[in-house]
Amino acid sequence: MKTIYPKDLSTTEFHGLLQGSIAPRPIAFASTIDQAGNVNLSPFSFFNLFSTNPAILIFSPSRRVRDNTTKHTLENVLEVPEVVIHVVHYGLVEQMSLASTEYGKGINEFVKAGLTPVASAEVKPPRIKEAHIAFECKVNEVKALGTEGGAGNLVICEVLVAHINEEILDEHGVIDPNKLDAVARLGGDWYSRASGDSLFKIPKPIRTLGIGVDQIPIEIRTSAILTGNNLGRLGNVEALPSDEEIEVFGKSPEIQEMRIRFQHDLDSWNDHLHLLAKEFLANDEVEKAWMALLQKQ
Repeated sequence: MKTIYPKDLSTTEFHGLLQGSIAPRPIAFASTIDQAGNVNLSPFSFFNLFSTNPAILIFSPSRRVRDNTTKHTLENVLEVPEVVIHVVHYGLVEQMSLASTEYGKGINEFVKAGLTPVASAEVKPPRIKEAHIAFECKVNEVKALGTEGGAGNLVICEVLVAHINEEILDEHGVIDPNKLDAVARLGGDWYSRASGDSLFKIPKPIRTLGIGVDQIPIEIRTSAILTGNNLGRLGNVEALPSDEEIEVFGKSPEIQEMRIRFQHDLDSWNDHLHLLAKEFLANDEVEKAWMALLQKQ
């Protein structure tokens, strides 16, 4: 494990390390306006949700590392404390990237990126017609984190109104991540796409009082086959299967065949039970995984 102190690297080098490490990051595609009415549109990956009531989003236009100058977005929200924050989906990613170009003051990135401005309901900056999600916000506060190149400026935004494309909702009116097809930022030129095979579900532990990994029998907890993720899922059950359930499961043809095949090889018996449990866990069949693991030869 390599140990690095920020002071031992240049700001540029540590900036790259941070961006490559803290990833993927959601992208705030921010529309702002200055006092003269000039519109600016720019993406920021130092961004997230921080409160629901009030609804608070925060993004950070950092001071440029190379020359310590500030970005037009920061200057605009200090002049006109309003912003529209859009969620970037895959269909927008190239235009979003183009809008990140450092055009001169007064150049409209809506025009440069080929995006359609639509009048907002509550704030002065326009929103992007092509975006699936847009949040009109007032800026409650801008908090500078430093004065040197690379220092962030937290733009604390309160959501006044949200615009959601109904086409990305499922039958229950909930945002479907596959339909949203959100894009996130990594380091360098890298992005990630939150859809398809990259999506997976994990049951929230707050819904149950899991037994915890510490309560898993030692011979399972120290398995050379099961991963830390496997153990975490096993520890997220409220109770183990009953002896009756384990006995019934043990009468299945698959377990009976294994019991005969490995009746004189206890290590192989245990290894194959662990491999079987791993398959069950991959298919989200946690109870079956436990019943396999608790079989006795």
